[in-house]
Amino acid sequence: MLLGSVLLVAGLVLLIGGAEWLVRGVSGLARAMGVSPLIIGLTVVAFGTSTPELVVNTIAALKGQTDLAYGNLIGACAINIGFVLALTAVIRPLRVQTSIITRDLPMLLLGVAALVVLSEDSFLGTGTSDRLDRSDGLILLLLFCVFLYYNVMDVLLRPAADPFVVEVGEAVATHPPPVRPVWVYAAWTGAGLVGVGLGGRMCVSGAVQIAHALGVPEVIIGLTLVSLGTTAPELATGILAARRGQGDIAIGNVVGSNIFNLLFIAGLVATINPMPIPSGGQFDLLFMAGLSAILLPIAISGQRRILRVEGVALLGLYGTYLLVRTLWAAR
Repeated sequence: MLLGSVLLVAGLVLLIGGAEWLVRGVSGLARAMGVSPLIIGLTVVAFGTSTPELVVNTIAALKGQTDLAYGNLIGACAINIGFVLALTAVIRPLRVQTSIITRDLPMLLLGVAALVVLSEDSFLGTGTSDRLDRSDGLILLLLFCVFLYYNVMDVLLRPAADPFVVEVGEAVATHPPPVRPVWVYAAWTGAGLVGVGLGGRMCVSGAVQIAHALGVPEVIIGLTLVSLGTTAPELATGILAARRGQGDIAIGNVVGSNIFNLLFIAGLVATINPMPIPSGGQFDLLFMAGLSAILLPIAISGQRRILRVEGVALLGLYGTYLLVRTLWAAR
């Protein structure tokens, strides 16, 4: 138990630190090659916050720890909405731009619906047990490619008409990173890759040891401890954006991270190693789907702002879910 805890904590520190160095290094190399700071802000930095989930789940899939991967995927998405976004709204009410409502949130709901349908094999009569197999993974990856194409084309064709893009551009211009020699960016990238790789392996090993020591399913550790650790970058980004009054960046980061998790990471994991839905996994998936579904009416209501009271309500929902899920697992 002690060794597992040390491995998990040390792995998360390495993972998050490595992801930060990786984002800095890749962003610097992209700038050195003449890539627009706006494009870097919308791609490298946005996806960079999901690097911990990507590494942990890829390693878990390669090692056959699919319950842990499933728990981390669903748990991270639930935490992003029920804790990260909710806490950010409690700190400061968040303004929601039209592009998030008309473009990003519908894509998130499509991704959630696709994952629910693809995992309901026994209910739909397409299999005897619920699982995400390789063909399901490829469908999710295809949907992610559609999302990327749609987003990139929308930004390239109408950059000035997208308030979220304008706000990201202003944030990048207001807080420009210091210019370093190319070899420094390359070193950061290399150190980041080593950090996330080693940290991811330590996280998976530590989580499995804790699950065995406590006698609880690996999916529970993935839903709680590992997910809380891997969503730390989203939490830090959300709090910082809220304090700067850049609510759109906080919301866009959470929604984009969930789309990345549900379509790209889930698709990649299922393609590497078919992922059976663990005991209680459908309940976790449906709760996460419910959180995602209520996010749209919350975003539209209240003059397109997510208010403090709505943040408190989301925190209450997530806390209740954790309590119910923990008691269920302890039976």
